[in-house]
Amino acid sequence: MLRPRIIPCLLVHDKGLVKTVNFKAPKYVGDPINAVRIFNEKESDELTVLDIDATVLQREPDYKMIEFLAAECRMPLCYGGGIKTADQAQRIFSLGVEKIAISSIAVETPEIVSRIAERVGNQSVVVVLDVKKAFFGGKYEIYTHNGKKATGKEVVAFARKMQELGAGEIVINSIDQDGVMKGYDYDLIQKVRDQISIPLTALGGAGSLDDIAKLVSKHGIIGASAGSLFVFKGIYKAVLINYPTIPERDALIKANF
Repeated sequence: MLRPRIIPCLLVHDKGLVKTVNFKAPKYVGDPINAVRIFNEKESDELTVLDIDATVLQREPDYKMIEFLAAECRMPLCYGGGIKTADQAQRIFSLGVEKIAISSIAVETPEIVSRIAERVGNQSVVVVLDVKKAFFGGKYEIYTHNGKKATGKEVVAFARKMQELGAGEIVINSIDQDGVMKGYDYDLIQKVRDQISIPLTALGGAGSLDDIAKLVSKHGIIGASAGSLFVFKGIYKAVLINYPTIPERDALIKANF
């Protein structure tokens, strides 16, 4: 039976694990491999690792790091960062990664989605859309290069296009909510959910399990992804890798799904 997924999202910067706020001021929070080991112990549903340097610095994915992560990871692993070709995606897939996440290249060259899907299968292609809400008019615009480059593309229409080209999953990442820990942008998620039929994951804003419960209650089968929630603890945001226990997850889903 399909069920909602609770997914830690780890950001890699200068080979370290970091957390950002509104895509800015990355704060070092630990070693990615150690974090993977902890999430293994906590039996995380899935894990997403995004190298936020690769595209901005125009470099290849760090295949050695990806190999280490995949070898250590005992849950489905999604990797993104620096992927520009189907050959790169297939190489990463061959290292043991279950899902390939693309963002900037999907916006710049949408046809790459179809090419990668032909190589590794639609179900393994994840398109991450980093989104910011305009001050006037309420339009949600897609940004690339860590939120620095406006594209002029509206998120709902583009998400539909990604589905048509063969994406197996869409991740909507709210730049405005990133690291704020005050809840997801539920209106944004609803707009996209209404227009696509493939799996959807929300990222950006989760500050408590109640935020995940609200997301699941509104959308049922959905991916609830978070960064700060799973690397910080308490009002002073002490660095502590954490994840809900199986009984906590079961209770959350039973009450809201």
